[in-house]
Amino acid sequence: MLRTVNRVLLGLAGLLLLAFGAAVLVGALDLPRHWGFSLPSGWPFRGPDDVLLTAGDRRRWRDRGWWWPVVLAALAVLALLAVWWLVAQLRRRRVRDVVLGGDDPVVLVRGHALEEALAAEAGALDGVERAGVMLVGRRSAPRARVVLVLGAGAVPEAVLRRFRVEVLGAARTSAGLARLPAEVRLRTVRHRAERVG
Repeated sequence: MLRTVNRVLLGLAGLLLLAFGAAVLVGALDLPRHWGFSLPSGWPFRGPDDVLLTAGDRRRWRDRGWWWPVVLAALAVLALLAVWWLVAQLRRRRVRDVVLGGDDPVVLVRGHALEEALAAEAGALDGVERAGVMLVGRRSAPRARVVLVLGAGAVPEAVLRRFRVEVLGAARTSAGLARLPAEVRLRTVRHRAERVG
């Protein structure tokens, strides 16, 4: 859904910018005079010296009491739509349910429950202080985004190996998934600086 909305919005924005740019270019280069064609009556730019709003147009609109509230309301709606679109881009698409057992599902498991199970198993690994897991993607093909907070003395390579084999392997097998790709971020526990005195 979000991908379709993105494509439609980008397509419309591109068409509007292309049409506006073509209108400005035709007038700025004085193409009707050079190429010998006439422009429609409502064409906004007829020559290199034309402007979008003439002084008369600006004065005419300034005298109308409804003009500024309408302009401000339209700009506010556009700004809200732009903020909504930006938040939708930044929001990670969490998997609500995961399909168990391949292509012919009879069982769904809550994505949050699987996230908690993965985080608990990852947190139980040697050297891991805390773990956080979020499932993204499609419910039939989820991907795991994992944050492992390593304690002092942990060996990152060993932790990653055990996580891949023991945690991801077990989750993939128990959920009947062909694949369970994971993006793992490693962090370390922050300690307060100790004073020597």
